[in-house]
Amino acid sequence: MTEKQSKLRQQAEIAFAKAQNGTQTGAQAATQANVRVKSRAVEEIDLMVQARNEKTMALKQARIAKEAEDQARTAATAAAKKHAKP
Repeated sequence: MTEKQSKLRQQAEIAFAKAQNGTQTGAQAATQANVRVKSRAVEEIDLMVQARNEKTMALKQARIAKEAEDQARTAATAAAKKHAKP
């Protein structure tokens, strides 16, 4: 089904390109349509990569903050135990 939609999309892109530039041949319009489709795909991939990188950075910052909090808690517990011993 996706293949059919893809072919329909390509046909629509070609028809649009022909209507927009009446002097182009079908092959030129198809090439331009493919270039536009590839450009959109690359843009989508770039956006996904950027979103992944931002999420990774947020998770890393949260992990570092938690580790620092755990380390401080451990140090405070050790200090309390040291002072509690007679």
